[in-house]
Amino acid sequence: MKLVEIKEGKTAFLIPEQDEATNFPPGSAPVFFNKRMAINRDLTVLILKCLQPETYLDAMGATGARGLRVSKECGIKATICDKDTDSITLIKYNRDRCCKEAEVVECDANVLMHQRRFDAVDIDPFGSPAPFMNSAAASAKKYLFLTATDTAPLCGAHLKAGIRRYFSKPLNNEYHSETGLRVLLGYAARECAKYDRGIEPLFCYAREHFVRVHLRVTGGAGRADKALANLGYVHHCNSCGFRTEQKGILPETIRCSECGGKLAVSGPVWLGPINDKELIAEMLEKLPEAELDNQIKIEKLLTTLGEELDTSTFYDYHVLSRLWKVSPKSIDDVIESLKEKGYAASRVHYCGTGLKTDAPLAAIKESLT
Repeated sequence: MKLVEIKEGKTAFLIPEQDEATNFPPGSAPVFFNKRMAINRDLTVLILKCLQPETYLDAMGATGARGLRVSKECGIKATICDKDTDSITLIKYNRDRCCKEAEVVECDANVLMHQRRFDAVDIDPFGSPAPFMNSAAASAKKYLFLTATDTAPLCGAHLKAGIRRYFSKPLNNEYHSETGLRVLLGYAARECAKYDRGIEPLFCYAREHFVRVHLRVTGGAGRADKALANLGYVHHCNSCGFRTEQKGILPETIRCSECGGKLAVSGPVWLGPINDKELIAEMLEKLPEAELDNQIKIEKLLTTLGEELDTSTFYDYHVLSRLWKVSPKSIDDVIESLKEKGYAASRVHYCGTGLKTDAPLAAIKESLT
């Protein structure tokens, strides 16, 4: 295969040449590499600089880019796994060029995770992480990182596929990106609970075509029960935009308190916080010294996440404006108006027209115009 050198952060490595004329260039090469996921890999490096586990597993290495960057830029003992012989050959070649300390293992990821344990386990498949969750939940000693690129099933566009993979029903509405993230978190909580283990979300976000979660994994039945207590349902009124949360394993029937209509139910999903604000602040502090290519984008993302409220849904204020047939103020003016009324309000990282608030619909409508 013809190889070309690229550089991410402080690490240079080789990838197979891709046909840029195709609809999906990564799929044109014998070993997969997605250049658009560079910010995902940058953020992995940044969070690991803060967490500093002793061992790290890149369970699906492909070119080895993520694991090699973790080894070189974080000084963490990295194991890079792949079951494809061409991938292993390329990973070893890249390893010998840039960081000989990394371990390379040719093995099926599920087999390796059933055999060995690592402080941090990173699952970054093409598509859904669901087929690897059982083994990953047992293998991860302290941290579990997951990427999901099957956003259509997660967010409700492919409803039946989402139910099959994650045993949860999402709603495909204006805040489907947040719902998809919380569906994945709820699924991870249930999978870890089977081993009497709990999860604590540390840094979770959705961007473009993927969802990414970074979790602390804790041991003990009590920790598992505490995590499961964050599962529940979102009830949404398709008529007036009202929504409410309900914790529990099974949903109850609720009518809309605004218009009396029937509420659509989404869940089970994670209803608790999805980010550790102290860790976000530490990541921002370490960002300048990390020398990451996407520093400006990362700074904007982390700043927004640091201010984002923990509510499980958000409002698209353009959707509300069309519903109420009003011409809205700027989103910043709406947020400021809500704060002046004594409510909490923030932007969201999912979209530029989204806002989170604990205000009732009447107060939002008043602030919108």
